Amino acid sequence: MALHISSSACFTTLLGHSRVNRIRAESSYSSSVTLKTAVEEKVKLGGSDLRVSPLGIGAWSWGDTTYWNNFDWNDRKEKDAKKAFDASIDGGVTFFDTAEVYGSGLALGAVNSEVLLGRFIKERKEKDPAVEIAVATKFAALPWRLGRQSVLSALKDSLCRLGLTSVDLYQLHWPGVWGNEGYIDGLGDAVEKGLVKAVGVSNYSEKRLREAYEKLNKRGIPLASNQVNYSLIYRAPEEKGVKAACDELGITLIAYSPIAQGVLTGKYTPDKPPSGPRSRIYTPEFLTRLQPLLNKITEIGVKYDKTSTQVSLNWLIAQGNVVPIPGAKTAEQAAEFIGALGWRLADEEVAELRSLASEIRPVVGFPVENL
Repeated sequence: MALHISSSACFTTLLGHSRVNRIRAESSYSSSVTLKTAVEEKVKLGGSDLRVSPLGIGAWSWGDTTYWNNFDWNDRKEKDAKKAFDASIDGGVTFFDTAEVYGSGLALGAVNSEVLLGRFIKERKEKDPAVEIAVATKFAALPWRLGRQSVLSALKDSLCRLGLTSVDLYQLHWPGVWGNEGYIDGLGDAVEKGLVKAVGVSNYSEKRLREAYEKLNKRGIPLASNQVNYSLIYRAPEEKGVKAACDELGITLIAYSPIAQGVLTGKYTPDKPPSGPRSRIYTPEFLTRLQPLLNKITEIGVKYDKTSTQVSLNWLIAQGNVVPIPGAKTAEQAAEFIGALGWRLADEEVAELRSLASEIRPVVGFPVENL
């Protein structure tokens, strides 16, 4: 495991913004949360030696004020995020994914997600030094970043914010407009310098995925993963050949937004759509078309004594070679995600859900998927 280092001298962020950490999150979480320990073995990420829990936690929302949290981050939300972190680990989910752009310094009141995750890890290790936590973060392929050295420089800044000497998985967040070969070279350099255990990409098309795989393979370095938007109602990775390429090449597919940013939980209806930017994606009209699928998910959940969230996550896991990373804001959400492990939908249920979902026109994904 990586050693923890002091972050007192680390003031560098992606966009030059600095913020002194004033809040020490509480380490305990509500005793009303019932946790069930994940009973599934860790899985290998692609051809790398890295093994992670079969479900991870995404930290996109932690510290964010541009898309999540109703444009406001405060002490209570930070404490809730810390409780979600602890509840996840207590339940056997020890894989956490963040990025240098989460909690951007340009956003008023935001706190960098890497800083938060690093603080949570430090506090957890103070009371449980033997705990094993797998950390993944990402490089932002911004237009002014050129060459392999830009990847190493950004990685070192991320390590500083995390307070770590290395991370388990380092990913290219999206393909660059140019300079991709240099970025891939930078990933390989990071492995050879011992700064990362494994490397991956994110939002890569089938063509770009194969190119990255071949370039790293020439150096004897496996491409461990491709992190993409993938859920029951957003199956572009299947339709565009990304999932098949991952399976063929031995690359693990990490699924972000695996419950469609909360829409597959069933808590949103045409009369009560999500708030903020999500309301422009998941409109009342879309939610109306979604109801037959949501009803079937609920029906199947009753059979297994599982929630709609747990059924939706289990559907993804049932596809094989997929590690979902839902975002947990609270301990209650983390505990619910853990309940997606330790059981499987029947094959006919997996097929029935796919059939119903195929009748729904998908929402628009992240545009860089098509670069």
